[in-house]
Amino acid sequence: MQRHDINPRVLFGGFLLAAQSFPQRPAIEVDGEAVTYAQLREQVLAIAVGLTRHRSGEGPPLTAALVHRSVAGFAGILGALCSGHGYVPMLPSLPPARIVLMLHRSGARSLVVDAAGQRVLDEVLDGVEHPLLVVLTEGEADEQLRARHPRHRLIGRDELSRGGADDWTPPAVGDDDVAYLLFTSGSTGEPKGVMVAHRNIARFLDVVVSRYSLRETDRFSHLFEITFDLSLFDMFAAWKVGGCLCVPNMKQRLLPNQYVLDSQLSVWFSVPSAALLMKQMRALTPGVFANLRLVLFCGEALPVGLAQAFAEAAPDAVLENIYGPTELTLACTHYRWSASSPAECENEVVPIGDPFDGMTVKVVDEELSEVAAGETGELLMSGPQRALGYWNDPERTAAAFMIPPGETELFYRTGDRVRRPLWGAPMTFLGRVDSQIKLNGYRVELGEIEAIMQREAGVDAAVALGWPKTPAGASGVVGFVVGVEQGDMDGVIDRMQEQLPRYMVPREIRVLEGFPLNQNGKIDRKALLGVLEGEDGD
Repeated sequence: MQRHDINPRVLFGGFLLAAQSFPQRPAIEVDGEAVTYAQLREQVLAIAVGLTRHRSGEGPPLTAALVHRSVAGFAGILGALCSGHGYVPMLPSLPPARIVLMLHRSGARSLVVDAAGQRVLDEVLDGVEHPLLVVLTEGEADEQLRARHPRHRLIGRDELSRGGADDWTPPAVGDDDVAYLLFTSGSTGEPKGVMVAHRNIARFLDVVVSRYSLRETDRFSHLFEITFDLSLFDMFAAWKVGGCLCVPNMKQRLLPNQYVLDSQLSVWFSVPSAALLMKQMRALTPGVFANLRLVLFCGEALPVGLAQAFAEAAPDAVLENIYGPTELTLACTHYRWSASSPAECENEVVPIGDPFDGMTVKVVDEELSEVAAGETGELLMSGPQRALGYWNDPERTAAAFMIPPGETELFYRTGDRVRRPLWGAPMTFLGRVDSQIKLNGYRVELGEIEAIMQREAGVDAAVALGWPKTPAGASGVVGFVVGVEQGDMDGVIDRMQEQLPRYMVPREIRVLEGFPLNQNGKIDRKALLGVLEGEDGD
């Protein structure tokens, strides 16, 4: 294996260094089939060389990844990084119109595609106006495919360099360059792109590797989609230390308890909803997960009963609740569960605890003045994990990343309401200060759903509410509109399915004679929620 001078502070550096140190250890395991670090490195660098050789140099240093949870998909992500670009993850299961929108918004001029991505490639390329370099990591670019898309350049797997590792040279990538651009739900009806720098994710990985003593013998769960920022812990923490990313198949995802045992996992990381399924299936029996040594939850509020049950199921594991929005790089606070934890919880939710090393916390009122200890307010945070801002959106960046009174550093406004801890107590999470909710672990702006529902229904206003409620957020959405016929709503829902991920599409849209208003003349969302709650209680 040819050795290069690798910068460990860039996102792909940890993987390449692990490949040098542990070439024969498994890097990925899918359906019981393992791929070693040496094998994966060959695929990765062949893709990186192909991208470098064939792209035009136009556009931003970003490569989109239209891939599923496959070996070729992960190789495509790493290949994009090793070519010197940040990656923009996109799921083949998303509506093609949304993929096209993200390609347009990102400005990416190159795209890596695995077999799942190739199945929707025709529809996507038909909608993309600017020329793309498309690298097929699993398929061939035959003449028919090229003829259908003459404005794009397509490179098949057979055209990638067989000696990619020998032809590859480390790209010039700076700590402040974008490592990944992640599109999250936006309140204007369009997704917003969060720019995370190499130094941001490097700091996060340093903290978790040290705090949790991650090592090459660890076997990591992987339940997140690549568009969910929590997926970066699974992939890049594992690959930084030479561990194995254990990718479940569909059956294992439906039976996560069996997946833990069959894959001999030592590290479990999920949103609480995934573990709640185990609890509902009565699979969290005491001592069942004896091999787990680390259990992490993030992405939703963690119910006390679930933490207790999982701690009993994995008695030898450290269990922590970690918290953090995408703009603060995956997670930036931690709380370790212990026998005394129930007394420290509020509203039956586990605390979010203390900031990661180097991160600074402020809890402020509406005037951005810090509240007294024990009082509640909006959480602001700063430090080395604070992201660069929103892609090509200076106004939104300025609104969310600001300098509070008395400070000199930029802080990110999380929009989360917390209780500022008294001395010795952990920080507790109390909910959102705006209309952002968690849907099955995904952060969603209800305003985005409302904007598209309003447009498709041809009305002046629309309301979306998370319903039914769950301990961690909501499991679905119900919409409300005024001034149209109820019979038209099935068509509205059908059109919304073409523009939004499935979990964001309302399960029903109700037509009202008029919206209830509060004393300020605003739509009374609480009254609408009360209607749903009243029906649920009937």
